[in-house]
Order: sequence, then C-alpha cells, then structure tokens
Amino acid sequence: MRVLLVLAHPLANSFAASIAAKARTTLEKNGHSVDLLDLYKEGFDPCLSERERRGYFDVPYDTTAVGSIIARLQAADGLILVFPQWWFNFPAILKGFFDRVFAPGVAFDHEQSGGRILPRLTNIKLFWALTTTGSPWWIVKLYMGNPVRRLLRRGIAAFCAKDVQFRMITLHDMDRVTVKQREAHLAKIEKAIARI
Repeated sequence: MRVLLVLAHPLANSFAASIAAKARTTLEKNGHSVDLLDLYKEGFDPCLSERERRGYFDVPYDTTAVGSIIARLQAADGLILVFPQWWFNFPAILKGFFDRVFAPGVAFDHEQSGGRILPRLTNIKLFWALTTTGSPWWIVKLYMGNPVRRLLRRGIAAFCAKDVQFRMITLHDMDRVTVKQREAHLAKIEKAIARI
C-alpha cells in the first residue's frame, strides 16, 4: 500500500513528530511505501487565495498552486494524518490543507443540480488520524462531542472517499502524561499500524 503520511506540527522534536516517525517505520517495516508530507517543513501555505475562492465552482477548478501535493494524494492508497488538536480543532495548517488540496475535481465533484458533493478520492481506502490533545478524554468526548473525529469521519472521509476504513487514535491529557505513558502510546500506534 502507498500511504501519504501528513504531519502538521511546527516543532521537529514534538511528540507528533515522534508519532509520525513511528508510523513511518512501522509501515515501511511491513512493506508499505510511505510518502511523508511534513506541512511545516515543506512550507505549505494554508491560505486559500482570492483566485482559488473565486474559481471554486469553475470546471475544471484550477489547482495548479497545489498540484504537486494533489499528485501525491492521488498516488496514495491510504492517508494518515498526524497532528495535535488545538482548541478542539485542527491546526490551521491542516485546515488549510483540506481547504486547498481537498478541492473540487480532486476530492469531490459538485453535483450538477446543486447541493450534494460526490466523492472522488476513490483511490483512498484507508483514512487514519493519529492525534494528541491537552484535554482529558471526558472533556473531548462528553462535553465537546469529539468534534475533530466527527469532522474527519462524517465530513471529510465520508464525503470525499467511498468505502474508506476510518480510524482515529488519540492521546488525551497530553500536557500531563508521563514519559512511560508516551512510550505506551507509541507502542499502541505501532501495534495498530502493524495490522494494516
């Protein structure tokens, strides 16, 4: 399987970077091909431009500004996102990745009669998110309703890919976990990814 592994964290020594490294080595050890897209390191611009927004319903939609990243997404069989949850949401750079790369004609098509969008990422069969959050699990799940999981699973994955295997693995209370708990989380990720 060819996996596009997307890392969205500004610090090279972050725990998110450790998660991405563990995911990559585990995938490669099991014979998968990995394309690491480190959004910060590659200087990805998350801002949807005026030209991109004005042409959003043009057919074809002009994706030349992010064409190389779109080619990487279209070449993949699986997508694994690694990111922290900040304010119960995506980091801005990852939101911009969705805004600019998951574009019309790439991730979906607008139905001609309006309203619905039609999935277009038929190449993506696996869609995983490996995340961390500073909040305890009960705040994320019970109080906030797990917004990132809902957006990814019910929105992005469901609307852009058909019959996709979705999974999200989150380390909660990140700011208070011990080194041993971090190591246990990396082991959990390794075990899960080894089954792919």
